[in-house]
Amino acid sequence: MDTQKILLLNFDSEGELAKSLTAILETGLSRSVQLQLVCASLDESSPLEPVPAHQQIAHARAALLILVLSQSQLKRAKRWIELNRRKQSEQPIIVIAEVSAPEELLELLNCGAADFITPPLKSVEILPRIWRVLQQAHQSQPETNALKEKLGMKQLIGESPALLAETKKIPLIARCDASVLISGETGTGKELCARAIHYLSPRSDHPFLPVNCGAIPTELVENELFGHERGAFTDAYKSQPGLIQMAAGGTLFLDEIDCLPLLAQVKLLRFLQEKEYMPLGSARTCKVDVRVIAASNAKIEEAVSAGKLRPDLFYRLNTIPLALPPLRDRREDIATLVRHFLTFYSKLSGDQPVTFSDDAIEMLMRYEWPGNVRELEHLIERTIVLSEHKYITAKDLSFPFTESSAQPMTFQQEKAKFVAQFERTYIQGLLLTHKGNITSAARAACKNRRAFWQLIRKHQIDVRSFKSTS
Repeated sequence: MDTQKILLLNFDSEGELAKSLTAILETGLSRSVQLQLVCASLDESSPLEPVPAHQQIAHARAALLILVLSQSQLKRAKRWIELNRRKQSEQPIIVIAEVSAPEELLELLNCGAADFITPPLKSVEILPRIWRVLQQAHQSQPETNALKEKLGMKQLIGESPALLAETKKIPLIARCDASVLISGETGTGKELCARAIHYLSPRSDHPFLPVNCGAIPTELVENELFGHERGAFTDAYKSQPGLIQMAAGGTLFLDEIDCLPLLAQVKLLRFLQEKEYMPLGSARTCKVDVRVIAASNAKIEEAVSAGKLRPDLFYRLNTIPLALPPLRDRREDIATLVRHFLTFYSKLSGDQPVTFSDDAIEMLMRYEWPGNVRELEHLIERTIVLSEHKYITAKDLSFPFTESSAQPMTFQQEKAKFVAQFERTYIQGLLLTHKGNITSAARAACKNRRAFWQLIRKHQIDVRSFKSTS
């Protein structure tokens, strides 16, 4: 029988280690018994012996540390976690606490926490997360790590500050089990980010199930998500599991979440809160362990204001937000993306590699890319298939929607466009370097803080996304 010792540590109101409890968890015990062992420490933990915290941890020889904190203790606990990670790097840490902002959660994960759980605790949620963290701590196969890297971050191409500000969060997000809401225009790579989170997470051995909520007929949404029992409706001759059940243990990616009917949103919210749902035609609830990542190509706040997305569901999903920039806001990545897609599709076809001339690259740089990276990929694939030679010039390129977008502009138009692009990229680079500190970034740019802030507002740059990276 698999047995693991867990040390639970309570912090006092000053953020100092005050109480501890050692729990022995066995896979053979029922979930209710295991949960009782864990939750008992929240109110019944024993006074800490008068020895340093690290001696207490070493004496317990626990496989996992669980820190129980109040929100006011988070800052001091971060320093304690960092210190402990340097001295006891083999012990994963789970934090149980309330947080008020995604940045706080990301900072804790960046300090070294393996996962983060917000009260109230539920057995269907906390226990699988404990076992996943323990299992992950004992796995260090190079082959597995290489596969995760291949399926994860390596698919996210680009080095622009706008992209890095978001993608640098992904390894941290993957370590925890919090809900994620990804926003971005169509074709910006929302599903790629969701896949990266999944394949870098302890859930990577379980299914990743993408679902386009906008593609499911309204009358079938509940049946598709939650399944049905035999006899639930005409032609329901046998029970059918829903997508949530099919993703058990893994990740369910709900794209175009704002297209989900309001009634289905209510049931989804209950599932996210209680980790249980009721199939159509059933009188019993089903419990399942699934991480939910949602996405939308609409402006989420506008969808909430318009009544398309329930505010309570939005707040539940938006534990950690990711906002992917459109390709026109990271033009410096276009040449890199072109090389990537050229290599990929040339290998796929078995032909000699195709190259693009400078004027072809310049034309791609001028285009607005309403379809973003996906449109660029399709253009490269189409060009390789239809071209009769291996050297592509500007006249070989065709843009299906707006040919005029790729036509030469006047000198003033071209200058204004590239100045704006330079300003935006330069500001984003400074904010990335200075971790969102506007005063430091303005000083590096030799500008006063007010003028620098005006540039930030002019280019609609979200400073918060740079503060959450480390």
